[in-house]
Amino acid sequence: MALDPRDLLRPLKPQSEPAPLGGTRAERIQRLQIGLVGIGAMVLLLGLADIVTERAQQTQADAVPEAAPTTEPTETPKPRDPLADAGVVPELAADPTPTPTSSTSQATQDVPLPNTDAPLE
Repeated sequence: MALDPRDLLRPLKPQSEPAPLGGTRAERIQRLQIGLVGIGAMVLLLGLADIVTERAQQTQADAVPEAAPTTEPTETPKPRDPLADAGVVPELAADPTPTPTSSTSQATQDVPLPNTDAPLE
């Protein structure tokens, strides 16, 4: 195919007009629809979150606190000693009192005294 020089000298015909900055009418409507669907989805999502939060607060308010006692506190009875009840062993006092014994003097007598005459090494 040969290049014709007359084609180079002829004025150019516009192929088509460039699209405006806002795009065509169909593109504008599509962007508007997408925006409105996005806003609607956000409103529905916020409504759902509000319902869930409100339900959780209502459940928390209706719940019985765990720290509250369900029965009246009663004094526990003393533990019984069945051997003392049968008379096999004597009854012991609830708070035994220690009595001093002369075991300290006996303990020193069991241990031989150190040899002080031995030379130190």
